[in-house]
Amino acid sequence: MGEQTGGVRIVADGLGIRGPRGWAVRGISVDAEPGALIAVEGPSGSGRTCLLLALTGRMKASEGSAAVGDARLPKQMAAVRGISALAHVPGVTDLDPALTVAEHLRERALLQRRFGASLRGLLRPRGERAAEAGRRVGAALEAAGLDLETLPKGPRTAVRDLERLEALRLSVALALVGGPRLLGIDDTDLKLSDGEREEVWVLLRSLADAGTTVVAVCSEAPEGAVTVSTAQSPEEPPAENEAVRADDTDRADQADQGEEKADALAETGRA
Repeated sequence: MGEQTGGVRIVADGLGIRGPRGWAVRGISVDAEPGALIAVEGPSGSGRTCLLLALTGRMKASEGSAAVGDARLPKQMAAVRGISALAHVPGVTDLDPALTVAEHLRERALLQRRFGASLRGLLRPRGERAAEAGRRVGAALEAAGLDLETLPKGPRTAVRDLERLEALRLSVALALVGGPRLLGIDDTDLKLSDGEREEVWVLLRSLADAGTTVVAVCSEAPEGAVTVSTAQSPEEPPAENEAVRADDTDRADQADQGEEKADALAETGRA
């Protein structure tokens, strides 16, 4: 799907994240091979999202260390952000309910063309770059298991009209357009039926089997996944959304994404 190939090994030792109201999560250790499906299991508010953001280079750890491929955390967070993508993370990757599926995909492809391509890629003729963007989107949709023709209005279906599982698949597809080596996905089993949850795990296993390392937040890990539990409450546990706003959180990538999205909206005439 993208220029990056192969998943990354993730190794963490004694990882802890502290927010303004205390420890969100502490004492996390994991060793997962490239292409693993890692399930971050625990109740809501136990620091699951914080751990996901830390392992994908979006939040700075307060103690311990981790390696994501060749990059070391917390010192090389930007390098980890460069090889990872997020899906279905509230407050970070929210879909715009007023936009159509096609508009979301068009914006993501444009962002990838403008900000994710190499210098050599930018020098290619415009038609070739557009064709490559189309191939990326098609491959991402296929990998995410989202068939646009099955939607109520096809690609013109507004996000507000998507079923919850369809919206999750769209979020995953958008993340996959850039061909990340590491995919982080939040709330994989929230408000889904048992059958829908199984569909999500089948999807994530297929991505891992294809080579992408997947870190997925859930309330209950599936059989066969590398399980990391946040269930044991640390001292002074904060609410999870409070911990996400910790002073030591690194949000540089979100500012960059905001500027890039503004540029993309302007180019598509919808700023």
